[in-house]
Formats: sequence, C-alpha cells, structure tokens
Amino acid sequence: MNSSARVSIIIPAYNEGSAITPVLERLADSVKSDFECLVVVDFPDDTTSNPVEAYSKLDPRFKLVVNTLGRGPAKAIKYGFNVCKAPIAVVTMADGSDDPQQVDELIRLVDRGVAIAAASRYMAGGQQVGAPAIKGLLSKIAGKSLHTFARVGTHDATNSYKAYSVEFVRRVGIDSGTGFVLGLEMIAKAKQLRLPVAEVPTIWLEREVGESNFRVAKWLPHYLFWYFFAFGHSSSYEKLATKKTKWFRIKNRLIKENK
Repeated sequence: MNSSARVSIIIPAYNEGSAITPVLERLADSVKSDFECLVVVDFPDDTTSNPVEAYSKLDPRFKLVVNTLGRGPAKAIKYGFNVCKAPIAVVTMADGSDDPQQVDELIRLVDRGVAIAAASRYMAGGQQVGAPAIKGLLSKIAGKSLHTFARVGTHDATNSYKAYSVEFVRRVGIDSGTGFVLGLEMIAKAKQLRLPVAEVPTIWLEREVGESNFRVAKWLPHYLFWYFFAFGHSSSYEKLATKKTKWFRIKNRLIKENK
C-alpha cells in the first residue's frame, strides 16, 4: 500500500460479491491522483472479500480491510479513517451509485482549504436517479433546508459521497455509530466551527444489483440529532466538544423518558 498517497478512498462494503469489481475498475480508470483504496468489511468471509483480494493482486492500490470496531457501515467508515494514510479521504459507496470521475475534483477542493467537499445531488446540475420516494424526499428536504437556514455550505448534507480533511475528522472525532449518518455529522461539526464546506454537482444512480441496506425508520432519529446540531456555532474545538456532550445528555434523557 502506498504510504505517500494523496487520497485514501474508503468504501464500506457488505456482501457485495462480484458486483464490487466493476466499482473498483471504474475508480482505477477514473481517478488520476495517487490513491489508496480501502474496501472495509465487517468480517473476513464477507462475499466482498474474495473479489477485492483478487483485484488487489492486479492493482495493489486496492486493499481489503477488516473492521474491528463492530458491525455496520458507520463503524466501517470510522475504521477506514483510523487506518487511512493520506491527508485527504473520500468516502464512496460500494454499490456504484457515485460518479468516480468526481474524486479528483473533490480532493482538489480539500487541497485548496475546505474541511469537506460534498458531491451534491440537489444543487444546480445535480440529479438523483431512481431513489426510493420517501428516502429521496427526506434527504432533499434536509439538504435544502440546511443550506438555506443553517448555511452549511452544501445543498446535500446527507450524501455520503464526500471528501474530507483527515486532520479535521480525527480532531472532531466520529460519534455516529449507526448507518451512514457520518456525512451529516461532519457537516454539522464543520458548521459549528465555521469551517469552509464546498460542493460540486453530482448525478447519483440507485444501485442496479444487490439490495440496499439503508434503513430510514431506524436511522432517522440519528439524522435528526445532527440536523438540529448544525444550527448555531461554537468558537473552538473545545466548546464544540462541550456542546456535543450536553446535546448527547439531553438526547439520552429523552430516550430514557420515552421508554
């Protein structure tokens, strides 16, 4: 694995089987920057493992990584950030829904000084093709309202396809332990710290093979937590940590009272 890579591409994967191979091929053909790609699975016998290991023999920039933090995409992404070697990380999905040709454009924005560069489905020139109605509507409402009222710097805070300053992510920490909430969490934290966020339009395509593991009802409370956290600001990392702790106490109290 190239320790001098400009960008680490993190792909959380769950039983993708051979469908992961064309995703890796498109990344290899599209990304011009020097990169390492970490395909993160939760257990060694995940059906994604053999195709990734076979492909890594052809292209050593790709590597299978087994997550040791626990099951689920949030922990897989967090583990990817823990072990990645580059100063910039791009999170993208294993289902081929994201356009790999935008990786270089996203990392250039982080190179220029933004904390997060988001691929946006809801800005001018962006598009979401084939998403389930409820999932797509909630995501669009959240993204546009956060852009308008919280001024978070992107029309699409919930999209997982983003480039990050690894230093920023490691400094603020990852608290999300469920689903794909991390994308919104990092936007909320960058907004609290008044750090720059940029976006580029993207065309997102619903997966053609396999089954989506997105669970709207289960993950919605966690999205709502970070949605409301995005309003307001903190003047320092220390104050951000204090505010976050207070918010978690309130959240836990409400959950306890409603049981």
